[in-house]
Order: sequence, then structure tokens, then C-alpha cells
Amino acid sequence: MAPTRSVAIIGAGPAGAIAVDTFAQEKAFDVIKVFERQEKAGGCWVSRDNEPEIIRNFEKLASRTADAPLKIPDRLPAYAPPSSQQRFIDSPVYPALETNVDDSVMAYSQEPIPAIRSEWSIARHGHDTPFRHHSVIREYIEDLLNRNGYQDLVQYNTTVEKAAKDSASNKWVLTLRKGGSGGGFDYWWTETFDALVVASGHYAVPYIPEIRGLKEFAAAYPGRVEHTKQYRGPEKYRGKRVITVGASVSAADTAVSLIDTAELPIYAVVRGRYNPYFGDEAFKHPKIQRRAPISHISSSSGDRTVHFEDGTSVSDVDHIIFGTGFTWTLPFLPDVPTRNNRVPNLYQHVFYQSDPTLVFLGALGAGLTFKVFEWQAVAAARVLAGKATLPPVEVQRKWEVDRIARNGDGPGFMVLNPDFEEYFEHLRILAGEPGDGEPGRRLPKFDQAWKDNFDTGHERRIRMWKTANAAAIAELQNQGTDGTRERHNKI
Repeated sequence: MAPTRSVAIIGAGPAGAIAVDTFAQEKAFDVIKVFERQEKAGGCWVSRDNEPEIIRNFEKLASRTADAPLKIPDRLPAYAPPSSQQRFIDSPVYPALETNVDDSVMAYSQEPIPAIRSEWSIARHGHDTPFRHHSVIREYIEDLLNRNGYQDLVQYNTTVEKAAKDSASNKWVLTLRKGGSGGGFDYWWTETFDALVVASGHYAVPYIPEIRGLKEFAAAYPGRVEHTKQYRGPEKYRGKRVITVGASVSAADTAVSLIDTAELPIYAVVRGRYNPYFGDEAFKHPKIQRRAPISHISSSSGDRTVHFEDGTSVSDVDHIIFGTGFTWTLPFLPDVPTRNNRVPNLYQHVFYQSDPTLVFLGALGAGLTFKVFEWQAVAAARVLAGKATLPPVEVQRKWEVDRIARNGDGPGFMVLNPDFEEYFEHLRILAGEPGDGEPGRRLPKFDQAWKDNFDTGHERRIRMWKTANAAAIAELQNQGTDGTRERHNKI
């Protein structure tokens, strides 16, 4: 591989922020630039007070094709009017959001997360609570970039609209767009780099399954169909009849948070495939009523009835909130296909097999983040700096084939648990250790305490739900009521 002197990093979230430090510490690159489409660092931890976008185009959300590339001006550089196309840049953060992973697990190896604990978390987990408010995490990420002059490497409000390899120069040509650059116009231009680091995350484009009548319900009652990405707390739903859809973390958190505000019961549509870390304890609250998957929705002539696959239904539904995950999209990489909501042909979830100058950070499922981003970034930086060597392509392909055979070619492919140590150590050994006096970020050996704290943090969350459920059951027994205040449900 030719020497890499210039590197572009897409994203200033938790993966992009640690990448900046990692690449800078190698002291092997003349140019390091970060392009972040939001107004500040933090990635999916950035919060805003403005109203979230209304969901549009349900067919494309269901088919995972909603995030299409923008049309690029014919000649660059150029000023052009802003596009009205939805870009899914709205924040997924609601005011009370807290982490659900132990802070020692989330933290990078050399930068501990500040021990700032919210009253909410202390009340539920004790004074030693390992969870942090979202604002602490966002500032933690930003602080990584506000040191050593790294802040000068980042261009905010700048979107990479296209990244393509030029065959003549063998360089990456990035087509960039900066919003509101002059007179309300967007400014478009290009820059070239030797290597491209994709750290753009995959929690931007909501996935909403196809359900008969859902689009019509949303059209008849604007703003009543939402994804948990649009959730901004329970107050909006006071006295309203709400159905949540989904069995993982966001759906569970949303359903539980509505208990003291929305009309009871909270209806939770789950398929039984619960989050493997947290299980279904949250849905066992006596004021949450689990329902079968939705078969169809009626919304004509003022009807607001949700029908379920078991033949039951709920009428007069006010809101439907989907906690059904996200679609990973790469509209700026037209030559890199996705499959089953992942990028194929990645060695160790990082290196694009046919072109090692293209690397991905964070292209995996949840678990030991942000720490795993650090290990990936160090390995990528060392390889691109010419200080570490990838195995032959045949070995890389065999790794992927073997992993598909073991984990499947869907979401399971990107899950590291329970093989955290194997993965971390492989990347550490691949990266190699800088010699005495040599530059580069050093990685410690995998510490089993990380995995233990990871599991313990989940146990604390489960214990929180069990305690709340037991208290609610006792309260209802004392009141002599089931506490659900149902209206007229059809059974």
C-alpha cells in the first residue's frame, strides 16, 4: 500500500473523536481532517430543544432505502439552494436519557468519564451508580477534541455527500456540502485524501416495519406515529392512549417512562425477541400490557383502532411509538454496498478488504463501547501509517466466511459478546506496540473487569426494573385495583 499522508475522518462522535487522537499520535500524517454534519461534537449524544422531524415515507423506511444521496451540482465549487430532502439529522436524545452501560466500560482506556451522577440515577442505583446523564457523555466526547489543537481539525455543519476513489490518482475524492454558507445557500466543493475513515455511526435513520394501514393512520393523524428517536419525554402523552412497538432498550425505556403520565395501561407490542442483555423485565410492570404483533391499523372515518395478530384490538389509539431500531446507511459511498444492515467485505469489522485505505470504526453491535472504537482506531491508524500489516486478502475473506457460518449474515455478525477478549486482543496484536520513545497511542491488554462490569451494569438495570415492578404491584394490591383505567378495548 502506498504511503498514506492525508486522512479524512467522517464524524465527530465517540468513534471519530478517538480516531482524531489516535491518528494524531502516530505523527505519520501530514493532513488529518474531520467532517461533522452536526453543529458540535458528540454524534448520537447531541441533544437539541427543537421539535424532532415528523416521519415521512414509510415505504422507504420499511425497505431501508430512505436515506438517498443528494443531487450534486454539475460544477464544483458552487453555491446551491438547500435541499428539502429529509436527512435524518435530528437528535435521538430525550431530556432524561441516561447511559445503560457502566461508565468504566464505556470510557476510553486513558480518559475516564467524569464521575458526575444525576439525582435520578442515584435514587435508582445508589450513590455509586455507574450510569451517566447524556450531557456528561456528550461533553466527554467534545473534551477529547478540545485538546492538543484537535478542535482546529474539525469542520462542523459539513456533510460528506460523496466519497469515491479516483482511479487515476488513486486518491479519495470527497464531495462536501456546508449548510448556510452564504445568503442561505449551501456551499459545495471537493477535497482529496489518501485514506478515508468512516466513523459516521448507524443510529440516524429509523427503521419502521411495514404494517398495513400505518401510512394512512399517520396521514390522518399527523405526528401520532413516531420512532423513539423522536421521543422527547412523557409530558406530550399525558392522558393519551399509547402503544409502543419493540422489545429492546429504547422501547422498554419509553414504555416505562410513560407509566406515570399516559393513560393506563401502556400497550407494548413485542415479538418475544428481547434484548439479550436486559431481557423482558421492564415489560413485566403491572401497568404495561404486552400485546401480540400488529396485523393492521384502521383509521377511516375517525377510527383509530390497532389490530393484533392474535385477533384482539385496541381502539381510540392516540400515539404509536416504534422502538424498532435503525437502518445503517452510507449514501456518500455509492461504490460500497450494504447487506442485511451491515457492510460486507470488512476484515475485523474495520478494513475494507478490496481497499485498505477505506476503514470503518463502530461497524458492530453494542458492547464495550466506546472502548472498542479506540482499539479499532489504533489498529487502523497503525496500518495506514505503515507500521502494521494486514494479512493477505484470502485470510481476511476466510475470517468473514467463518464468522458468517458461526454468527449468521445479519445482526449477529456484528455482535462481539461473549468474545470480547478475543476481538480486543486480535486488534491490539495487529496494531503492535510502539517502541520506547516512538509515537503512537498504546493499548493495554484486555481486562476481564471490563466484561464483568459490563454484566454487572446490566444486572443493576434489571434490578431497578424488578424493584419498580414489585413496588407497583404492592401499591395496586393496597388500592384493590389493577390500576389500568382501561377504556373500551375489544377482546
